[in-house]
Amino acid sequence: MPEMRFAVRWPDGAESSHYSPSLVIYDYLASGSRYGVADFVARAGDALDAAGERVRAAYGFACTSAMASRDEIVRTAAAYPEGEVTVLRMEPPLPREAS
Repeated sequence: MPEMRFAVRWPDGAESSHYSPSLVIYDYLASGSRYGVADFVARAGDALDAAGERVRAAYGFACTSAMASRDEIVRTAAAYPEGEVTVLRMEPPLPREAS
């Protein structure tokens, strides 16, 4: 199962990087896109939950790293009652984007 990292910029300019055990993140977020904080938290949470479920289905156990990423995003977002989160990078690119 391919894993990935995605980097974001928070409303105050701080940047953070997050892990996903699955490329399913591409179904929820787009590199270069901006999301309201609450929307980003919901999308990232749903994406990381889906990624964790893919791990559970494939290996029979949850991915604690995906849940840790989700929890870190929720904790960080609590400092920003408003504003936008920008998705800076998503790596690796999807195969069709690599060419």
